[in-house]
Amino acid sequence: MLSNKKNLKKLLYIYIMISSFLVFAQKREKDSLPKNIEDYVFVRPGDTLTINLNEFSIIPKQKFNSKVDVRYYLWFRRKVFKAYPFAKLASERLDTLNNRLAKIKSKSKRKKYTRLIQKYIEGEFTDQIKKMTKTEGRILIKLIHRQTGKTAFNNIKGLRSGWNAFWYNTTANIFKLSLKDEYHPETINEDFLIEDILQRAFQDDVLKMQNSKLNFDFQQIISERKAVIDVEKYKKMFAKMKKRKKKKAPKKAN
Repeated sequence: MLSNKKNLKKLLYIYIMISSFLVFAQKREKDSLPKNIEDYVFVRPGDTLTINLNEFSIIPKQKFNSKVDVRYYLWFRRKVFKAYPFAKLASERLDTLNNRLAKIKSKSKRKKYTRLIQKYIEGEFTDQIKKMTKTEGRILIKLIHRQTGKTAFNNIKGLRSGWNAFWYNTTANIFKLSLKDEYHPETINEDFLIEDILQRAFQDDVLKMQNSKLNFDFQQIISERKAVIDVEKYKKMFAKMKKRKKKKAPKKAN
């Protein structure tokens, strides 16, 4: 009974995904901003349309404080584009696995199925996730909450144990990541930026839409925020990186 229980706890592939954070979180942020804004497809003049179910809704044009801010927004959009497919696939796999597992009665078959899924997940996810930066890892943690309705911490806790979830989160905290991070585009600026990027990408068919399992009204959120794009956090981040780089640079001889 205990052996079977342990195997079932290994089913959820999100555990495998989050385990990889312990590797990629140690990487230094080596991001660079786009040099030429013209190289990127950006908002066209006027409002853009997005279709949700059978309703037509308007996403107002973004408001930037300066042209420089657009570069940081495009940099962050690239991060969201990289993380979103993993979170989307996580939600799809979770739904599929739970449905299939409920239909398997034999303990031996459940054990065999678990092993097959583990092997598949390790090959599909792990190598790619290890290549992520800390920013991308943080976005992925948030998007897992958006797509599954549960935080990464709670997903691990439910399938492993509260003790394991505690230690994984403690380790993640060392690298300034938290598996308990939630997704709140209505109150957190970074989450608003993520949702703004997603909604516009869905509208342009750049990303395949998957509805969030969280309850929020983006139309109301963007209306209240007046579509203002705040990227000050990332400007400060790059300024600190530049400052550290200068300190480490060897001094020129007189």
